[in-house]
Amino acid sequence: MRYFDHNATAPVCAAARAAWLAALERFPANPSSPHRLGARAATALEEAGRAVAGWLGCSPLDVVWTSGATEAANAVFHHLARAGAGEVWVSALEHPCMLAAARRWLGERVRLVPARPTGVADLDWLAEELRRRRPALVALMAANNENGVLQPWREALALCRAHGVALACDAAQWVGKLPAAGLGECDFVLGSAHKFGGPPGVGFLKVPRGFHPLLVGGPQQDGRRAGTENVPGILALVAAWAERERQLAAGEAAERERWRDQFIAGLRAALPEVRVVGEGAPRLWNTVAAVMPPVPDCRRRWVVQLDKLGLAVSTGAACASGKEQPSHVWLALGGRPEEADRLLRFSAGWDTTEADWQALLEGIRQAHAQGLRAPVAARGAAPG
Repeated sequence: MRYFDHNATAPVCAAARAAWLAALERFPANPSSPHRLGARAATALEEAGRAVAGWLGCSPLDVVWTSGATEAANAVFHHLARAGAGEVWVSALEHPCMLAAARRWLGERVRLVPARPTGVADLDWLAEELRRRRPALVALMAANNENGVLQPWREALALCRAHGVALACDAAQWVGKLPAAGLGECDFVLGSAHKFGGPPGVGFLKVPRGFHPLLVGGPQQDGRRAGTENVPGILALVAAWAERERQLAAGEAAERERWRDQFIAGLRAALPEVRVVGEGAPRLWNTVAAVMPPVPDCRRRWVVQLDKLGLAVSTGAACASGKEQPSHVWLALGGRPEEADRLLRFSAGWDTTEADWQALLEGIRQAHAQGLRAPVAARGAAPG
């Protein structure tokens, strides 16, 4: 099976696997225990914190270990609720964990930052609104999980700094695919190991001083997140991140971006009806989100046929159930609801080869030739 769903979760890389297994042997104790084995585990966590802080560009004292991005998102907005925050502005393109957490903890105090059709948050809107009023926080992701479009988080940070407003950045899709340098300037930064080759169930959150913890019940992490730390998972996260930063420094992303663009060109040549989402904006080198041609039978939709051909891809909304709502990101970009069940996301990883991309293209051609074609009348009536 050729795997093109890395934005959902990436397979654990060799470096992370080795670090995890080694940590099980070397650091079996609770880091809070007073004996030497506990102290060794605590020292390993301190070193891991320094590594992450170095990549982000912040203090190690600002790094909190979490179970992943969803916990981190809830921790951010719980902190704001406990601090008595007023209104918060959240990009309409955010991952559901950010949107749901904001609404869970702050309710009607959440306001959406609109998006442009190109796939990015509307900074003109943000700049204009910041001149009129001051929210407690703006939340803007670094890179979109559905279409890979890079968000203008640096420009948003500059705007927020000029108006004395905090910025939270979901960097789950950015970390491990692009250099993390500079992200630590944001007030909150969150990420998850399994998005870049670490194990599931472990992540990080960069927080400011005076942070109100979501989880209580123990003194761990200076009282900012209770619970025994996942030492093997954290060390595996650091090992995976180190490997990705090494690959980025070596320029390995440029070749992979070329493979992605070759795939898009071949896809468009094979199926001229295909539209690539956010094609006019900078995007992650690993991601292609495309509106595929309409199919006559949802039970034979693209994702199912490609799976039968040994190709694992993702779709934002399944047309088979009739129950799932269209992607909120798609709708925020002005997409039509009736097109949502034709959205496919192809997301590669560092181990994806040029041959894998070519096999994906050939699989799409084969699926189309085997019957994933709309009748002539339906094609003529399809939105353009």
